[in-house]
Amino acid sequence: MKKLLTGLSLLALAACSNETEQPQDLTAMANRIAAETIIVDGHIDVPYRLADEWDDVSGPTETGDFDYPRAVSGGLNAPFMSIYTPANLDGTPEAKEHADRMIDIVERIAAESPNKFAVTKTVAEVEAAFAAGKIALPLGMENGSPLLGDLANLDHFHERGIRYITLAHSLSNDISDSSYDENKQWGGLSDFGKQVVTRMNELGIMVDISHVSDEAFWDVMEITATPVIASHSSARHFTPGFERNMNDDMIKALVTNGSVIMINYGSSFITEAANQYRPNLTAAYTAHLEANGLEDTDEIRSAFMADYQKNNPYPYATLDEVLDHFDHVVKLTGIDHVGIGSDYDGVGDSLPVGLKDVSTYPTLVEGLLKRGYSEEDIKKVLSGNALRVWRTVEAYAATH
Repeated sequence: MKKLLTGLSLLALAACSNETEQPQDLTAMANRIAAETIIVDGHIDVPYRLADEWDDVSGPTETGDFDYPRAVSGGLNAPFMSIYTPANLDGTPEAKEHADRMIDIVERIAAESPNKFAVTKTVAEVEAAFAAGKIALPLGMENGSPLLGDLANLDHFHERGIRYITLAHSLSNDISDSSYDENKQWGGLSDFGKQVVTRMNELGIMVDISHVSDEAFWDVMEITATPVIASHSSARHFTPGFERNMNDDMIKALVTNGSVIMINYGSSFITEAANQYRPNLTAAYTAHLEANGLEDTDEIRSAFMADYQKNNPYPYATLDEVLDHFDHVVKLTGIDHVGIGSDYDGVGDSLPVGLKDVSTYPTLVEGLLKRGYSEEDIKKVLSGNALRVWRTVEAYAATH
């Protein structure tokens, strides 16, 4: 952390000199930084949240983690809207139809509130929206299965505004193996997947390696001509054996081409205790059935889980534990390779204490200040690193 401490701003240093003033001064400083800086969040699942029941996020909402008032309060102004396609649609025409419908939802949000939101396809458009006081809504596709094995569909989704693609989701698909799937049918990327990465480079679509298997990550890093992102992943150092997070060698490899990991807030991504909570619950339930000679029923399962959760409350991660992931990446790579990928509206009721919705980015900023990050470095975390990758990808596409 020595490197970080040398970058501590004079204002933060002055605040630290007076213990009674520190909380108030750092809170004000954090609010100012959040308000005046573009904040890019790599992954927010608003479209899928609205897929079955429309909710007007231009005003306050009673459900979910994102709406306009809370975003404004938190300083969030460039959330990547996740165009998520469930893995059960992989390999079917419905996958493409579903992705198009998710894009339609984002376009509807912007069309119904054009003074508040703007769908954005370039870094310049994000910056213009920020200057105009609007929330930019760039699009990232979670799960590449809507391509249906046809590169022409990649061009189609680029035209519709997709600017990153998470190559796979919870199952291995025709592009890539998944970190969640024991069936590693390709041993990394498929031949089609390798073509997809090359074409994404040519079009100016960022390659997202969240969700893919370790072997697929290394395949991507060998093939890609541009930096990549992990739009919503955290450090496996804190969750051993959880392939969905990135291990230290993978994180270190981001330095080779200027790539970025964007930290996922979900508690199961942050701590081992939260990561193992559900497996432990399942094991306890199985043991309960066997010990009492019971068969699994909805009634028995519900009663057991209610009792288990009462006696074993879910171990929500803390702000400090989230900050540990940022520190870990910075220790391995420096400040230029980490960003935010909260997974708001995508991880249910597992968000850390103090980071429960999009109003809380100033809380994260204050935490970084307290750990000695300079204002310049914090702005890299909030958007500078992610926008640098996006610009690099745009520049490559412009010449290919």
